[in-house]
Amino acid sequence: MYEKKIPKSFACGMAIIMEIIGGKWKSYLVYLINKGIKRPGELQRAVPGASRRVLDLQLRELEFHGIIKRTIFHELPPKVEYSLTEFGESLLPVVDAMDKWGDAYQAIFEELMEKKKATIAIS
Repeated sequence: MYEKKIPKSFACGMAIIMEIIGGKWKSYLVYLINKGIKRPGELQRAVPGASRRVLDLQLRELEFHGIIKRTIFHELPPKVEYSLTEFGESLLPVVDAMDKWGDAYQAIFEELMEKKKATIAIS
């Protein structure tokens, strides 16, 4: 895992949660795994905007923090599945609140993105 040169301070809960699920795709990965998407290939198809390397890195960080567990099935071909740990399930109210907020904000967000697109087109 990448270590920054300047040490981080974890003096408050927000700093801790941002360390755990603050990556670009981490909270979405928790959401997808909870919804039943468990295999690396399925996760890749569900998040086409992310490279496999980035997803693997963020899955490993979630595993390091005890949010998910990786199960390797020793068969041919080898199979890997991810699932939420009990600690990971404790994040679900936060992830669900983020999902509900996003749903409520969707219309405003789409309007802002259209304005941005129009501004870029004029430039």
